[in-house]
Amino acid sequence: MTDAERIAEAVRAACVEAALDAFEDASMSGLCCTGAWECAVGAVRTLDLGPVVAEAEPERPPPRRPS
Repeated sequence: MTDAERIAEAVRAACVEAALDAFEDASMSGLCCTGAWECAVGAVRTLDLGPVVAEAEPERPPPRRPS
């Protein structure tokens, strides 16, 4: 799996998790299916992807300093 694929998979998993969690929370709070779906979409739209990408990126060695 390439670095780009690994990052894309991490982003996809984070989006799915955010959507499922938001949908479940909204449903348990009494929202109808449409309202719960809107909450799920909102959760994906506002998801901070910076930490997801940072965690999925491979560690790179520090740049070499010229001698």
